[in-house]
Amino acid sequence: MGTYIGRRMVLLPVVAFGVTVLIFALLQFLAPEMRAAAFITNPNQLNALPAIIQKYGLDKPVHIQYYNWLRAVAHGNMGWSQTARQPVTQAIRSFFPATLELTMYSFIPIMIIGVWLGTAAAVHRDKTIDHVSRIFSISFRSLPSFVWGLLILMILYGRLNWFPPGRLSLDADLFVRAGQFRVYTNLMTVDALLNGQLWIFWDSVRHLMGPVLTLTMISIALLVRITRSSMLEVLRQDYVRTARAKGLHEDVVINVHARKNALIPVITLSSLTFVGLLGGVVITETIFNFPGIGRWGAFAAQQLDIPGVTGFAMFVAALTVLGNLAADILYAYFDPRVRLQ
Repeated sequence: MGTYIGRRMVLLPVVAFGVTVLIFALLQFLAPEMRAAAFITNPNQLNALPAIIQKYGLDKPVHIQYYNWLRAVAHGNMGWSQTARQPVTQAIRSFFPATLELTMYSFIPIMIIGVWLGTAAAVHRDKTIDHVSRIFSISFRSLPSFVWGLLILMILYGRLNWFPPGRLSLDADLFVRAGQFRVYTNLMTVDALLNGQLWIFWDSVRHLMGPVLTLTMISIALLVRITRSSMLEVLRQDYVRTARAKGLHEDVVINVHARKNALIPVITLSSLTFVGLLGGVVITETIFNFPGIGRWGAFAAQQLDIPGVTGFAMFVAALTVLGNLAADILYAYFDPRVRLQ
């Protein structure tokens, strides 16, 4: 397995290099003046555009521009985001913790419920739980995320006042900003518990529930169908029949012999789901006014904030590359055949 992972690690810089080339190539469609605007932090600097172009070599040959740009990115200098009113790298650090917290609370129920329900549907094929899982999956996947988000807002917030949008209510936000609240991780629920402020923890959970429910319903539906299909295929294999013929308990056959092999395609979907959540679910965060990196990326695109959009694209690309590497490592763990390659 170590050799297999080592080969994947060797390919990682190659993939990262290809991503940077693609993003840089797209930037070349912009005039040097537009790319120079990435380094302007004050409207009074607009007259200094020629000096900025010369300073950063934006009028030099493409290979020199790429080298200078890559060196700047490596040092964390991706320009100034006009929408966030701070450097792009600092904006990413500011907005990502909210998205990470949303991912944590969404991904765990997605995996637990999705794998359990998909497995149960396959084991009890054409029975009640299988029919329930089909209705569940078709219903949740038939409507896009923005429809579910709006329904949750109208019913659970508008009528019942349970799960408000945003990240904190006004009084909790003022308390956090007043200096009485110590920030440890920028994860609001975690910091609230570390500060001993249970009311802020509960307030944060209430604001998380709306987007978490939306993301969970959409993602679980597909995971259930993939898990069910994979389990049905595995349950037909000879080694499962042999395990049953040996008199092994059905729970051992399902959990030890069948499900581990059925998880191979599930790993691919799970890694893509996790990366998608970490990259900021743009529509969901925008609907619920959740201050995550996805909402910032959408706002940057609307305002033609080129440095912000570029930084967001680089960040999501890096997550995708690392997510694929994690999926490869999990393949090697779950599938013994991979270790021999």
